Amino acid sequence: MAGAGLIAIRRRIKSVTNTRKITKAMGLVATAKLRKAREALALNEKYFNSIDSVKDKFLNNVENMDSIFAFKNHSSKKLFIVLTSESGLCGSFNASVISTAISVIKKDPENSMVMVVGEKGRIYFNKTNYETVAEYVGVPDLPTTKEAKTIYNHGIDLFRKGEVGEIDIVYTKFISPVKQTVVVEQVLPITFSEADENTDNIIFEPSKKEAMDSIIERYLKAKIFNCLIHSKVSEHGTRMSAMDGATKNANELLDKLKLKYNRIRQSAITQEISEIVGGAEAQR
Repeated sequence: MAGAGLIAIRRRIKSVTNTRKITKAMGLVATAKLRKAREALALNEKYFNSIDSVKDKFLNNVENMDSIFAFKNHSSKKLFIVLTSESGLCGSFNASVISTAISVIKKDPENSMVMVVGEKGRIYFNKTNYETVAEYVGVPDLPTTKEAKTIYNHGIDLFRKGEVGEIDIVYTKFISPVKQTVVVEQVLPITFSEADENTDNIIFEPSKKEAMDSIIERYLKAKIFNCLIHSKVSEHGTRMSAMDGATKNANELLDKLKLKYNRIRQSAITQEISEIVGGAEAQR
């Protein structure tokens, strides 16, 4: 019986050891990807903050705003762009994003439309029969402006045509490697405060409206790109933490299994010694 128990424990130890190798390797990969993604985010934040500042200064100092991006159209529908991951094993990353998206969609399901980014989100929304207007998968670990432009073009096209009156983006905002938060931010229509200066003496070329639309379009593309990078950095950070936790749990389980194995083995050896001694005594 002891021999059978030892064999089972040895198999379990081997299985956990193999799993630990995988989780440790994935943790190291996630750490490397996180470092690169954070560098990209730091650079992108500078660009985004600059264009966001230009946008605010422009919109806050323009009277008689005339832009399709600044006002809600006649449509009562909302488009939610939901950013998820392409692969799993990243803790509660996808569950948090999806649950947040579902909570806001359920407030007005009849007037809610979903554009999902990421394989995990696509699988969930298809499985739960939520109607999606678009599904974008295959986003790389370091998103490019190509992916942001594709998402932007589709969303803006729906807004221009009046099929949606508001666009919100649901994503995970990166704060630190151990802290990320899911947020829902309105992308369109653009929000701005009242003008604090008169700009009638400023000459706009080719026109105020075209200059305004150009600045807003650049801002919107930068916003979506920034959200994509935030989402990816958060994903890598969550996966790194999840794999580190899994490796730690594997180590603890191995310690327990080895202790159990040694106790059973020691008990079996003690029993064998007792039988040998007993047999020797019987021969006398």
